Amino acid sequence: MASVRLEGVRKRFGSVEIVHGVDLDIADGEFVVFVGPSGCGKSTLLRLIAGLEDISAGDLLIGEKRVNALPPKERGIAMVFQSYALYPHMSVYENMAFGLELARSSKAEIDAAVRRAADILELTPLLDRLPKQLSGGQRQRVAIGRAIVREPKVFLFDEPLSNLDAALRVQMRIEIAKLHESMGVTMIYVTHDQVEAMTLADKIVVLNAGRIEQVGAPLALYHHPENLFVAGFIGSPKMNVVETRVAEVSPEGVAVDLPGGGRVVARVDPTRAAAGAPASLGIRPEHLTLGPGEATLTGRVEVVEQLGEAYLLHVRLPDRTLITAKLPGDSHLRAGAEVALGVDGALCHLFDADGKALRRQASAGANAAAAPTLTAS
Repeated sequence: MASVRLEGVRKRFGSVEIVHGVDLDIADGEFVVFVGPSGCGKSTLLRLIAGLEDISAGDLLIGEKRVNALPPKERGIAMVFQSYALYPHMSVYENMAFGLELARSSKAEIDAAVRRAADILELTPLLDRLPKQLSGGQRQRVAIGRAIVREPKVFLFDEPLSNLDAALRVQMRIEIAKLHESMGVTMIYVTHDQVEAMTLADKIVVLNAGRIEQVGAPLALYHHPENLFVAGFIGSPKMNVVETRVAEVSPEGVAVDLPGGGRVVARVDPTRAAAGAPASLGIRPEHLTLGPGEATLTGRVEVVEQLGEAYLLHVRLPDRTLITAKLPGDSHLRAGAEVALGVDGALCHLFDADGKALRRQASAGANAAAAPTLTAS
């Protein structure tokens, strides 16, 4: 196992810079997930760590050793790709053993390593099968097993579940989580699926346009996003954002106007706000309730999505903002109905005109990151 550290890492393709000075510390044995939209640089960053791309500037250290100039095979890493890349004419055993054979390991060493990995991944009954005789989930386990036999210091996963159907994705998430727990090895995992990030990671790295927006534990990012980008990316369905202005500042928090009338007091640091300043109010769909509350949003239902254990109401507010409420049970509402949704100020987020979060008060969430002052425009 080994730690991984990136110091001012940059990547350029010609005159175009894709990764902009990334600094990141990954502890030994940590499970870190890179998450972000398509084109944000997460796979490029993984390929830089793997040695599949050259670093344009900065330093990469694995186990405190600078590895910028080392080829992939000398970095102590193993990578699992989006495609399984299994040899179709080889059995599961032969696919898993192939890398060790190239490294000229002894037959005894190869057999012990393959059978140990097969036992971990529950592939022992499948060792004689060809890839075409396997399901998608089983093929992905073989690809992971091929990485395990090398006993790497660091595992790299590049969107390994994106080719699987919904049920298999859930199953493989569990398998990968169990694998990390049993092996305790450092893992870096790339995905655009924030559900995978939330359920797998010890630490999430949110990337946007080649820059890190925020790093932290999954629940820290969920409860205390530092800006609108992170707030909108972490959480499913994503956070509702209502554009508004600060109406009043008091020791209890910051009051902002709601579309259609009324106000809500967001429990954020009042010393960092000014009356009349533009602001964005953030409300997670699961924090809205059906019927009037401490404050109330009213609107017209556009779409109802029944999920079984819950339902999603997509509601158009008087200012034309479309928001989503996630409510338990079955809905009796239909498209076109007028609805009132309760808002709890203690669960609201507030962002300034630049999209930076205001620190939430202790009662609304302790240890939130500090945020800049709102100033009137």
